[in-house]
Amino acid sequence: MRRALVVTDEAARHPFRMSLPPYVCRGTAAAPARAKARFTLEDLKLFLMAYSACLLAVTTFIG
Repeated sequence: MRRALVVTDEAARHPFRMSLPPYVCRGTAAAPARAKARFTLEDLKLFLMAYSACLLAVTTFIG
């Protein structure tokens, strides 16, 4: 597919990126990553609820 209105960017080094307008490839500086939070009490509660539900289902079908 050929696009006549888009000026190619030879520094892009990929056919799709070469077909994009230059202002799209410029972009902005990446935002710094936030520190990931550790497990919360809500995560523990949901894990234990899912674990007990699966344990109950397996023991019901086996027994």
